[in-house]
Amino acid sequence: MRALQTLLLCGTILGITPTFAQEVNYGKAMAETAMHIWPDSLVSSPGKPAKWTYEQTVMLRGIEGVWRQTGDGKYFAYIQKSMDFFIDEKGNIRTYKLKDYNIDNTMPGGLLLTLYEVTGKKKYLLAAQQLRQQLQEQPRTKAGGFWHKKIYPYQMWLDGLYMGEPFYTAYTKYFGPDSCYNDIARQFELMERFSIDQKTGLMYHGYDESREQKWSNPQTGKSPHVWARAMGWYGMALVDVLENFPANHPKRPALVAILNRYATTIAKHQHATSLLWYNILDKPGEARNYFESSASAMFIYTFLKGTRLGVLPVKYRAIGEKAYVELVKNFVQKNGEGYYDWHGTVAVSGLGGTPYRDGSYDYYMGEKVVVNDAKGMGAFIQAANEINWLHTQNKPTPTVTLDYFYNHEIDSASGQQIHYTWEQQSNGGFSQLGDIFQRYGARIQTLKTKPTSKNLQHSDIYIIVDPDNAKESNSPELINTVEADVIAKWVKAGGVLVLLGNDVGNMEFKHFNALAERFGLHFNEDSHNRVTGKQFEMGAISVPAQHAIFQQQTTLYMKEVASITTTQGATPLLVKDGITMMAMAKYGKGTVVAVGDPWLYNEYVDGRKLPQELNNYKPAEDFVQWLIAQTKGK
Repeated sequence: MRALQTLLLCGTILGITPTFAQEVNYGKAMAETAMHIWPDSLVSSPGKPAKWTYEQTVMLRGIEGVWRQTGDGKYFAYIQKSMDFFIDEKGNIRTYKLKDYNIDNTMPGGLLLTLYEVTGKKKYLLAAQQLRQQLQEQPRTKAGGFWHKKIYPYQMWLDGLYMGEPFYTAYTKYFGPDSCYNDIARQFELMERFSIDQKTGLMYHGYDESREQKWSNPQTGKSPHVWARAMGWYGMALVDVLENFPANHPKRPALVAILNRYATTIAKHQHATSLLWYNILDKPGEARNYFESSASAMFIYTFLKGTRLGVLPVKYRAIGEKAYVELVKNFVQKNGEGYYDWHGTVAVSGLGGTPYRDGSYDYYMGEKVVVNDAKGMGAFIQAANEINWLHTQNKPTPTVTLDYFYNHEIDSASGQQIHYTWEQQSNGGFSQLGDIFQRYGARIQTLKTKPTSKNLQHSDIYIIVDPDNAKESNSPELINTVEADVIAKWVKAGGVLVLLGNDVGNMEFKHFNALAERFGLHFNEDSHNRVTGKQFEMGAISVPAQHAIFQQQTTLYMKEVASITTTQGATPLLVKDGITMMAMAKYGKGTVVAVGDPWLYNEYVDGRKLPQELNNYKPAEDFVQWLIAQTKGK
């Protein structure tokens, strides 16, 4: 209920008008169900051993979203435990066989990349490299499309686009080469070309280039029917790929066009009154056909994420939200243990194999519908997470610019910029903070050059954190008088400036203070709130009742903090033992806030290290909302 109150409070503060109010955070609730059913993190049927499978990963992707939206480390721990059951220290994957060339088995690779980015453990990268090798060697149709499996030669299934392409895209984003983006786009283009029904826009479940399968049309190679979940996989794949596909790549418009054609078709085939989708889309109202929960969740996810990413028109948001209400009403039920069960998911549907699946209507209607199917639950959790994004969006959209010029530490091994960057998911990064800003409707960007009137003019919030000193850079960039004048003028016009310092020895003070002092703020070259070992309570800072910013949590955490002296009307915001650790100043139409620590980096926000009562995730949410509220003066 507190989460609901928070959502509604945010709506009031930021002028959000939700289409409906969730009484329960169903993404979180269903994640709790999954963790209860599979406490050992193993997705398996009774009597069958757990194996490396995409089904588990669909669910874990949903739980990853819950972790990112709550900062509760137990969700990340569950994900890591789940993967560690299969991954040894050398990166070998238990039960996985590369030479099977089963594209389903590459889908968990995206999660491995996340684990590698967050923890830095090489075993996850080594495992992901095996999956990338599979894609390198995966047999292809003559046209260049990935076979679905080695045992299904010359066949492309809609399912395969979700199983292979999001991981392929994420891997290419991290490690290249950029030429792979053309191949990724080609997979979608081929699948649409060979599986689409030109009259309806629907896409058949599978395509057999060889025309040898009994289920394939001798003229077209298409399977007989349109299975909803297959189209659901395809839609999820499109939006997940577009999230990481380069904005300026020449193939991006083609993918966006495919997604928009797809969305038009899916919306046309939504049931008029139930607002859900039939299991077999080309047989609406046919005897025995039924509304299927996993496919409906996937379509909702695609609509909501597509609008959030700006690759679908906003009208699909309303379609997705209204369908989500019916999805919950029809398929989510509270059980006697206090958990929420997920109903209405068909266990499996495929083509060929042994016993042979002929793709007929009777075949699809003969597959079992089950409760708490992992992939169905996972799709629903992901859709619910998108609903949570929508309920925190702010209009108009503010732009948050993070400085990469004064803070520009380079890792000697990788050559990459580290510490306090949006991209970095490990301890020293700001990826969680960036997620929170975006979840509250902001657009994040970076500034890699010195600030000028021109490159700041479209920024609403400008964050400068921990400027480099001589220890961190051979030639640190120092804030000079001209640049300080530019920043001050920008603040006076309504900009919100965030100055995140560090303690003595870890930051350049002289020039940073020359800027801060224009607003009555001065970072002292000292170090307070020092913590011994894991005695995290030593870093706790109590939040006074009815604080101007922090309302969700009574304490927050800072370690080794530079104190701040205030003059010229600047006021303290957080004080411990008489020492000011956070302060603010109004300057013209703008606001400046100074903190003596870069306290919102992942290590102290993502819930993996600190006890939950000290974790800074909720204070970060409050801080972000407060900063956005200050931009009204600009």
